[in-house]
Amino acid sequence: MTSITIQAVRRFARNATLLVPALAFVACDVHVTNPGPIQATFLDNKNALGAIVNGAGRNLAEAINWTSYTGGAVAREIFPAGSTGSFGITVQQQSGKLTIDEVGTHWNQSQQARWTAEDAVTRTKGILGATDAAKSVQVAQALVWAGYANRHLGENFCEGVIDGGAKQLYTVYFDRAEANFTEAITVATAAGNASLISAATAGRASVRLLKNNLTGAVADAAGIVSTFTYKMPYFITDLDQYNRIYWAGANQPYRAHTVWNTYYDAYRKTTRDPRVPFDSSATQLQGDAAVGSLGKVRWYFQTKYAAQTSAITLSSGWEMRLIEAEAKLVGGDIAGSLAILNARRTGLALAPLTAANATEGWVALKRERGIETWLESRRLGDFRRWAALSRPGASDDMTGRDMCFSTPLTERETNPNYVP
Repeated sequence: MTSITIQAVRRFARNATLLVPALAFVACDVHVTNPGPIQATFLDNKNALGAIVNGAGRNLAEAINWTSYTGGAVAREIFPAGSTGSFGITVQQQSGKLTIDEVGTHWNQSQQARWTAEDAVTRTKGILGATDAAKSVQVAQALVWAGYANRHLGENFCEGVIDGGAKQLYTVYFDRAEANFTEAITVATAAGNASLISAATAGRASVRLLKNNLTGAVADAAGIVSTFTYKMPYFITDLDQYNRIYWAGANQPYRAHTVWNTYYDAYRKTTRDPRVPFDSSATQLQGDAAVGSLGKVRWYFQTKYAAQTSAITLSSGWEMRLIEAEAKLVGGDIAGSLAILNARRTGLALAPLTAANATEGWVALKRERGIETWLESRRLGDFRRWAALSRPGASDDMTGRDMCFSTPLTERETNPNYVP
């Protein structure tokens, strides 16, 4: 029979406290010390719904924490500053490699986020019944988490594997995400929750772009105002709840990464673009340890995430404008694409972009996406998407570097249905 550990129940309760402080979790006594399993059906209680849904959100937060940091290093959004320990960047990752023996945690966290969100949808529907579930904010929220969890997997991982099944194309995650977001829009509309309608619509727009459904992506993007943001919060409750990018480079105790020697280093110093902030004033400070033949490198502290609790953006209105700009570029409207990009830059008092031809237009678009979604676990997915579609113009040199996380050794060795 299906069971769930006491530790997992405690986690549900803790997450409910973090995200909905007023909710009382009364499905079981979370103070017991018996580490053995209890029946998962004990969670089939309306009082447990908040904890179940919030727990799925926290799992997604932890998954994004890992891939945004490691993926950011591989995508050259940050540069390694020497440390290879718990909050460092390994030697393989420093060279741009995401090998099967070093990505187990990234995979496990990401798959757990997907499974718990999808299970939260199923369990919540079962508890509420069809009529109430069809207009439930909790069901809509669980669907939104499931959509973003599947998008996250599709953007970051090389292959698709669902619950011990056979290897599939990574695009299976995008199909699941689109279905999640579509249902979330329906349920959130019935519930009258405007925030979740926008979150699901923006999420679906991004997934449709990833599936190269430009018409659908633009239609969704048009419904999102430029000022909209939907963010994943972080907390100081324990180390796993910290924003990992911040903590790994916060000076005390770690200087594991730096913005020095990245595209964003020179770009920010030239333009002062507020979307890629970092502090380079302490030029005498160096990273934790030597980086290959470079020795110790300068430590420039990113300040996009300035605290343990800094949130990471899942979707934004400005990302929607970039979707519209990309669609125009695909259609050959270089001037129209630049007009969208420059509307954003004008609002930030930045110099406008120019492009004499399509290739230069793609360089501009790709760089703007990199600036807008800096350190949000989105860059590898863009690189792979553009490479697959043979989009012209290189904004960053990814030669010899991986564009996705491999399926880890643990999955390969324990899943009898996985065939390399």
